[in-house]
Amino acid sequence: MDTELKKVYTARISQANRSELVVIIYELMLESISEAREALHGGDLHNADEELKRAQGLLCELRGSLDFQYAISQRLVSLYRYVNEQLTKSVTRQKDVNLDSCERVLKGLKEGFEQVAGQDTSGPVMGNVQQVYAGLTYNKGSLDEIAIDPRQMGHSFKA
Repeated sequence: MDTELKKVYTARISQANRSELVVIIYELMLESISEAREALHGGDLHNADEELKRAQGLLCELRGSLDFQYAISQRLVSLYRYVNEQLTKSVTRQKDVNLDSCERVLKGLKEGFEQVAGQDTSGPVMGNVQQVYAGLTYNKGSLDEIAIDPRQMGHSFKA
């Protein structure tokens, strides 16, 4: 993940409510799986290993936040278990093992949570943070600007 994308995710996370955070985690997992696939196909086993393990860590975070009072949690934990098994196989075999299947599962779940996030009117999880509309970052030899439309949180950003 490049620096610019990290800045965008950081800004989104600071402004996100619980539902939006789940969507962001799915997006990050999909990004890691995509980068792992590219690394595997390019022969960069070290980067592939890092990205697959990052995806597993994010998946573990989602699994740990499940509330088993709700029946849907049992279904989600089964899907998470499947995805984790495929990620583990990809790590240990150092090759793409059903990563396309993992992406399909995660994209479907992400779409469902995007609908939930669209109806969630709760405030940001992080307290004492200001609403971010635009920001400037000074880098060596450049000035980077990030602009966020708060009405479109979790959907699209201009960088």
